[in-house]
Amino acid sequence: MSVIPVELSEFTFYFLIFVSMVTSFITAAFGIGGGAVLIGLLALKLPPFALLPIHGIVQIGSNFGRTVIFIKEIKKDVLIPFTLGTILGSSLGGTFFIQIDPWLLQLIVAMFILWSVFGKIPAIGASHITFGGMFSGFFTMFFGASGTLVAGMVKTMKLEPVNHLATHSALMTIQHLIKVVIFGFVGFAYGEYFFLITGMIISGFIGTLVGKKVLIKFGKKYFQVVLNTILTLIALNLIWNAIKMSGYLNSFSFSVL
Repeated sequence: MSVIPVELSEFTFYFLIFVSMVTSFITAAFGIGGGAVLIGLLALKLPPFALLPIHGIVQIGSNFGRTVIFIKEIKKDVLIPFTLGTILGSSLGGTFFIQIDPWLLQLIVAMFILWSVFGKIPAIGASHITFGGMFSGFFTMFFGASGTLVAGMVKTMKLEPVNHLATHSALMTIQHLIKVVIFGFVGFAYGEYFFLITGMIISGFIGTLVGKKVLIKFGKKYFQVVLNTILTLIALNLIWNAIKMSGYLNSFSFSVL
């Protein structure tokens, strides 16, 4: 078995390992954002069929590392309902193609994120957490980086920075694990990418350790501002992508001309 997959250059192989460390640092230090950055960079370098499975398994390693480090700070009563919801949502997503246009789904997610930042979302009970797991679990099977959606849900719990990060990491570990298992059932072979995945998981754990020190030392000073800013920027990017995907801009340009 080759160390470097045939479709990747040596530079790309080591670049992706380095990127995993940087994006894990971003998530550990700022509470969110690393997963979305990672999938964007992976999309530039990996073949489409490998993008979501590899992103998922690397994110298991990254989030599991944070979960272990912060295990005492997890809000544990949300784990079971979220897991049940994710199993249902991910299974549905892995079995059927999306029934609504991708641009509309991106727009819905963007609206939810903006609501979580600027609105007043009620405290989430067990039933809402299960629904959140279902929706984000379905979403992650097609777009990969559901961390922003889950972060919006966790944000409503009004946790301290370290508790927020710990709970978010635990939920994302569960969700990515379920996603990876489902992709395995539908036929993706992870073996060819074993060394890349291993390298990215190890470097991601290193990034988490460094990011933890930043979060603990400075977290309360900047956490909410940075989290809200990152969520808002990601939501605006999703809205822009949704507008482009919908073809509205092309129609508007044509009508103007």
